[in-house]
Amino acid sequence: MAINFPNTSRSYDPDGQRVRFWGHDSASEVQFFLEQGALLKLDPKTRNNEAGMLATFDTWLDRIHAVARKMYTGARKTFYTLAAADF
Repeated sequence: MAINFPNTSRSYDPDGQRVRFWGHDSASEVQFFLEQGALLKLDPKTRNNEAGMLATFDTWLDRIHAVARKMYTGARKTFYTLAAADF
């Protein structure tokens, strides 16, 4: 089971302090969350606001997708969360 990221949509969740993005396994959509701590690990100079978090996400998109692919098991989970320890 392979996960792909054909849609580069992402959104910032201020309550959860994380970025939400989606992958696709065939016709199934899979939701991922990238915690703020992971963004700060990727770039310690990340600004602590929506624009800053999304800019860091965009800069590190390929690496984030690579980690998400490794985490994805194909199980019917509601979502996957990527944390700082995953990077």
